[in-house]
Amino acid sequence: MFTRRTALMGAAMIAAAPFVVKTAGAEEVMDTSAAAPVDLSSLPRRKVKLVKPPFVHSHEQVATGGPAVIEFEMKIMEKEIQVDEDAWLQAMTFNGSVPGPMLVVHEGDYVELTLFNPPENMMQHNIDFHAATGALGGGSLTLVNPGEKAVLRFKATRPGVFVYHCAPGGPMIPWHVVSGMSGCIMVLPRDGLKDHLGHPVSYDRVYYIGENDFYIPRGADGAYMRFADAGESYADTLEVMNGLIPSHVVFNGRVGALTGDQALEAEQGERVLFVHSQANRDSRPHLIGGHGDLVWESGKFNNLPDRDLETWFIRGGSAGAALYTFLQPGVYAYVNHNLIEAVNLGATAHVIVGGTWNNDLMEQVVAPVEYDVLHEGRTALP
Repeated sequence: MFTRRTALMGAAMIAAAPFVVKTAGAEEVMDTSAAAPVDLSSLPRRKVKLVKPPFVHSHEQVATGGPAVIEFEMKIMEKEIQVDEDAWLQAMTFNGSVPGPMLVVHEGDYVELTLFNPPENMMQHNIDFHAATGALGGGSLTLVNPGEKAVLRFKATRPGVFVYHCAPGGPMIPWHVVSGMSGCIMVLPRDGLKDHLGHPVSYDRVYYIGENDFYIPRGADGAYMRFADAGESYADTLEVMNGLIPSHVVFNGRVGALTGDQALEAEQGERVLFVHSQANRDSRPHLIGGHGDLVWESGKFNNLPDRDLETWFIRGGSAGAALYTFLQPGVYAYVNHNLIEAVNLGATAHVIVGGTWNNDLMEQVVAPVEYDVLHEGRTALP
């Protein structure tokens, strides 16, 4: 039986030294109490309240002052979520959402995060920021048991979009990630984004799309299994995970999360920045009916963006960003262009764009109509 105690012990194995982990001859020092203190008392502090994806908290695209300490708070929530009409997941989440909320700062700012693990949770958790330097991305300094909190501060030294995720050690790492514990941070250049020529570019809207692969086991009757808590789900879920074939591949936590009444919105002529993360598997975003005008495929703003892409590639464990100006009104589908995963497993979002149709870009010259099959359409090869 996978109990609360075995879950905590399994996650704690990584810290069994108790403050040093040795791998392949290298050491990761976890006790930083002897390090020289840093005086940041002269820097301004700003508290930011995070919002649920696909939306992003308000922020400046171009920094109007010097570096600051940006304070965030996140609460870890273990809860059941509905992934599809017939499928539920014992999820582990940052702030209750899948994916976790997107944080935005500027290069040179300090990210100061207070991470809460409420006492009602079962598991030990932490947070690994791919944007951070040292200590397993902060994971070794934020390992919190239920009822504990930790405060981590790191300097945002590299501009771009980066994944963060839970990484409590050993087999807990992939399980926590595919149970929903990942998110994204965007570190903007202080002078804002630049195009391929180095000219400033801005966006009118930003949407954060977090892609997740879920591994929900089926019972003997073929129906998806449902569990009382995360611990009870572990053994059956692990078996499906190790097969490497997801039951669901979804945007923002469930099939249809960004379609219908929850579809994204834009207006003709608006520039929309799509930030896309996948903490575990490769993905291939594509905007049906549009393009990637400027695409930071690797997600790092020090690199020149690619132009006019039809489909771009997001490596597993990374995030990317694409900027597009909507030129026509209508419904656009934003998909993972593994179309099996988009259509059959759930990785589809819709963008509803208002405006006036431009026949110069596309015109329906003749609407569908019956034709004389004996005299028309005979140009195909025999």
